Amino acid sequence: MRHPWRGLAGLPRELWILAAATFVNRAGTMALPFLALYLTRERGLSAGAASIALFTYGLGALLTGPLSGRLSDGIGPRPILLGSLLLGGSLMMALPLADSAALRLPIVFLWAFTGEAFRPASMAIVGSLAPPGRTRAAFALHRLSVNLGLSIGPLTGGLLAAVSFPALFVVDGLTALAAAGVILLFFPVRPPAPGPVRRGVLAGLRDRRLVAFLLALFPVLLCFFQLGGALPLWMARDLGFSEARIGALFTLNTALIILCEVPLTGLMEKVSHRRVLALGALLTGAGFGGLAWVHDLAGLAAMFVVWTMGEMILLPASNAYAAELAPHGRRGEYAGLYTLTFSLGFSLGPALGVLMLDRFGGPAIWSGAFGCALLAALLMLRLPPARAG
Repeated sequence: MRHPWRGLAGLPRELWILAAATFVNRAGTMALPFLALYLTRERGLSAGAASIALFTYGLGALLTGPLSGRLSDGIGPRPILLGSLLLGGSLMMALPLADSAALRLPIVFLWAFTGEAFRPASMAIVGSLAPPGRTRAAFALHRLSVNLGLSIGPLTGGLLAAVSFPALFVVDGLTALAAAGVILLFFPVRPPAPGPVRRGVLAGLRDRRLVAFLLALFPVLLCFFQLGGALPLWMARDLGFSEARIGALFTLNTALIILCEVPLTGLMEKVSHRRVLALGALLTGAGFGGLAWVHDLAGLAAMFVVWTMGEMILLPASNAYAAELAPHGRRGEYAGLYTLTFSLGFSLGPALGVLMLDRFGGPAIWSGAFGCALLAALLMLRLPPARAG
């Protein structure tokens, strides 16, 4: 039997070091998934107060993307990675010590602002070090490290929550510091790539190709991020599924990505970006849209497989397309705007989905999700070829 990750052979050593650091960091991801539960159960806050904290986190994540990307171009991504992990990890461990909203909300904001700066900087590294013609494979490695870590973090967090909620934040913070140690000890110091001196954090929006891509991507993100909004609520409230069944279905998603994304990316390496992006968007929409017609575990599992196939095709290709659109020395800037689009989708998608589910029911939200993804697929078919950076 051939190894499912054989398509990653030959990628630069630095990308493997970054993947190792990302895995360590993501293996401790447990504070954010349990933040609302911590605030309501451990601190006794209302659901409204918890939602304010989550909104504050989203605001910090939204603002940091373009700035992190721009700084990555100016001073190099390595200092951004180290600062993100060190400051974000320290702030996570400090959060349980905050006993009032006046302390808690600023810490949550700064935690998001520093911690989420990791994403654009890491994307800039992957895009700049990927060998010619292997950008998708490089991003598939990066996503593999993320998903391997996420297969550990939330599960461990659930076990820790039964013993001590504050321990979640301590362990998550310590893994961030450990990931910083990996970067500090093993990732080489590289001078920043030269780029234009006078440039704002949103200057990339002058590139019509980038704007067309981000506008095409946004509708399918509204669909995709229902996995953190309407989807679990619909399964629990409308179908009566237990938390264990819901968790098992999401585990199926992670397992498929770990086993299948790398070989699937390799199979499509020679296909044009726009066709791969359109196919990924269409399958994502078909998986979510098909939920309007299924009501049992087998049917849901089938739809999870379909939209996970879409995710595995869409996300490595979208990462690669954004990186290849970027001119030399501006990959961080473009990565920042790309992650900003994801933050907007993450902020708006779940909120709109839950609202639609509450007012109109499941068929409406899943039909709407399919419509958004179909629109994205049609727009992606019209995208121009990316230029190699």
